[in-house]
Amino acid sequence: MIKRALISVSNKEGLVEFARGLRELGVEILSTGGTAKALQEAGIEVTAVSDVTGFPEILDGRVKTLHPKIHGGILARRDNNEHMQQISKLGIEPIDLVAINLYPFKQTIEKPGVTLEEAIENIDIGGPSMLRSAAKNHKDVVAIVDPEDYPLILDELKKKGNIDGKRRIKLACKVFEHTAHYDALISGYLEKQILADEPAGLAVKEFPENLTLAYEKIQDLRYGENPHQKAAFYGEIGRHSGTLAGAKQLGGKELSFNNINDADAALKAVREFDMPAAVGLKHTNPCGVACSDNIYDAYVKAYAADPVSIFGGIVALNRPVDARTAEELVKIFLEIVIAPGYEPEALEILKTKKNLRILEVDFDNKSDFGLDMKKVSGGLLVQELDIKDFDESDLKVVTKRAPSDKEMKDLLFGWKVVKHVKSNAIVLAKDLITVGVGAGQVNRIWPTEQSIAHAGDKAKGAVLASDAFFPFSDVVEAAADAGITAIIQPGGSLRDEDSIKAADVNDIAMVFTGMRHFRH
Repeated sequence: MIKRALISVSNKEGLVEFARGLRELGVEILSTGGTAKALQEAGIEVTAVSDVTGFPEILDGRVKTLHPKIHGGILARRDNNEHMQQISKLGIEPIDLVAINLYPFKQTIEKPGVTLEEAIENIDIGGPSMLRSAAKNHKDVVAIVDPEDYPLILDELKKKGNIDGKRRIKLACKVFEHTAHYDALISGYLEKQILADEPAGLAVKEFPENLTLAYEKIQDLRYGENPHQKAAFYGEIGRHSGTLAGAKQLGGKELSFNNINDADAALKAVREFDMPAAVGLKHTNPCGVACSDNIYDAYVKAYAADPVSIFGGIVALNRPVDARTAEELVKIFLEIVIAPGYEPEALEILKTKKNLRILEVDFDNKSDFGLDMKKVSGGLLVQELDIKDFDESDLKVVTKRAPSDKEMKDLLFGWKVVKHVKSNAIVLAKDLITVGVGAGQVNRIWPTEQSIAHAGDKAKGAVLASDAFFPFSDVVEAAADAGITAIIQPGGSLRDEDSIKAADVNDIAMVFTGMRHFRH
């Protein structure tokens, strides 16, 4: 039986209707501050918490409900005679329903220019304490944290006179989920503040002993990687317009699980380049990549690099799309186009393809993109993102012949691309265009053969980039047979000398980066 309720909310949505419904059922309402004022203005009788506790709000409202007459009323077990005798002796009346939502910490930290002091003042203390107390004692106390539950509660009270045990435990679970998320949000924000002010390595551990993540649902998805898998898309709190989760969709169908996964891969790949670049991608692997003096030429060259695989794929561009480029994009079926902006005419052209998903991402916003995480059975692998790269001056020429300036430009281009191809990966490039991509093979010679076959005659005069070292000289020998003139690879194999000798015999220039770029 619900006789007494405590309501204290920052989100006033549905508040008046809920409180009025409770009063009509004869429920006494206790409240504080702004909530009490809102209810009184609506003509709803309210008892101030300070009248119950006999103690005024203090410290600018920081201490209002942290009192035995509140928590004793919530936590007392009705089936425990000793509990009931104790609260009766102390003049504490039971509280049967607690409806609270917390200070808007998330909304506060998302405000531009918010200070640490402002954020801290919006950390709720009393609210989580009462919610957790109510949820712990859910057999006797109904705990409500979500305004969307107000109508369900009122309806059940009107029909049954009480709330059944199954709904009570569901509401309790919702409370603990909410408060855990709230605390993770606070700790994550404070860690970022410390990291921003401290030298690297002196602040909070990058990999804490206990990892709690705060994400919020962006949308439910029609299905996951396959139609029989359910799925949803979650976003980091405070995500910005430079991330895929913060992108604006300007047209097309709703994004699918695979769309989002592929789009993220394309976005990461195209961000590698400073000059105008286009990335065509399918199943998270680049299929055609090109750089040029303008975005139109970059896209045309990327398309020509593999006009078969790009069909039904994703195109990411690192310059705003003009009408001429848009006219080329709509000539084939694409799932998604990603760019930092679109000229009005270009956008209208793209929108003629009703299903084409058009995403706008802020390429100028290049702040920390967090950590890379991979779910494994029973655990989670966490690592830094693969965003480090070598300085060009650290490259080591290991062959008798050094690459020409043109070869070096193509080698560096190929290296940026191969980093985003599934391992084992080989990329052939010429004139800042991919001419062959070998992806996801279980040895290194197969992607080499695959990329050479893809390139055909274009392999002659091309360069080769490998994401990892060569265990044997067979890759160099295959490259020589195809007419490839230069190679970039990490080095570090026990048999490096075999590959170096094979390169020298065939007048191939080879450089070592000292850095591997596996991608699984």
